[in-house]
Amino acid sequence: MLTLGDLPGPFVTAIAVALGLVFGSFLNVVIYRLPRGESLSHPPSRCPGCGRAIRIYDNIPVLGWLLLRGRARCCKIRISARYPLIEALGGLIAWAIVRAIIFELPDETVWWKVVLLFALYLALALGLLAASFIDLDHMYLPDPITIGGALLGLLSVPLRGGTFQDALLGAAVGFLLVWLPFDFLYSKLRGLPGMGLGDAKLVMLAGAWFGWQGAVFALLAGAVQATLVALAVFVARGRIDEPEAVVRERRELQALLESSEGDARAELEREIARDPLAFEPEAGLGKARLAFGPFLALATVEYLLFGEVIVQALFS
Repeated sequence: MLTLGDLPGPFVTAIAVALGLVFGSFLNVVIYRLPRGESLSHPPSRCPGCGRAIRIYDNIPVLGWLLLRGRARCCKIRISARYPLIEALGGLIAWAIVRAIIFELPDETVWWKVVLLFALYLALALGLLAASFIDLDHMYLPDPITIGGALLGLLSVPLRGGTFQDALLGAAVGFLLVWLPFDFLYSKLRGLPGMGLGDAKLVMLAGAWFGWQGAVFALLAGAVQATLVALAVFVARGRIDEPEAVVRERRELQALLESSEGDARAELEREIARDPLAFEPEAGLGKARLAFGPFLALATVEYLLFGEVIVQALFS
C-alpha cells in the first residue's frame, strides 16, 4: 500500500499549498457571509460594487487580484488587499502544516492517514483564521467555528493518537479558564461580562485538540501577544478604535430601541443590558476594547505547529 515515504516531497507540498490557497479563497466568503446569516454556497461570488457574478478566472487565488491590479473587472471598484492576504495565509498555513507535522510522520504511514491528518489540521487552522477576521470585524466568534471545531477535535482523537479523557479534560479546562473568572465572577462584580463566551469556546476548542496544556498555552500566550499589540497600537495612535461594524450595529440597535414601545422595548432594554458592546467604551487603555479571538487563534496555531517544543519548554 502507498505510504508517505513513497510520495515525493515537492509534490505533496505543491498539492497542499494549492489546496490552502483555494480554501483560503473560500474563507473570504465565510468571513463576509457567516456573521450576516447568509448562505455560504448560494449565490456565487459577486462584485461588491455592481453585483455582477465574478468570473472563474478572476477568482484565482492571489493571482487574480494581482492581474486585475486590485480592481474589479466589471466596474473598476477597488478590491481590498485583505482578500489576497487571506488566500495567501491559507497557502502559508498549508505549507507550514506539511513541513511541521506531515513530514514528521513515520515514512510507513499509509497514504489515507496522511490525507486525513492534513485535512483535519488544515480545517482547524483555516477555521481559526476565519474566526480571527470575523472577530476583528464584528467582535464576535461564531458557534459553528468554535463549537464545531471543538467537536471535530474530540471526534478526531483516535486518528491523532490522543485519548478522549485528555480531550474532554482539555475542553472543560479551556472553557472554565475563561468563563469562571472573566464572565461569571466579573459579571457578578461589575454587572457586565469581562470577556464573551466566544472566547471561552475558542479556548475550549484549543483544549479539545491539544489537552489542558494547549488550553493553558492558548490563553496565556494569547493574552501576552494581545497586550503587546494593544500597547503598540495605543502608543502609535493614542487610542484603540472599535471595528466600524460594531459602531454601526450599536447605532442601529439604538435606533431600534427608540422606535420600540411597550413589551418589545422592555425586552430590547434587557438584551442591551446584557451586551457590553451595546455601550460605548470608556476612555483610556484599560477600558479599550480589543478583539481577543485573533490572539487566541494565533496561539492555538503556534501550539499546533510547535506543540512538542512548547510542552518540553513549559510543562517538563
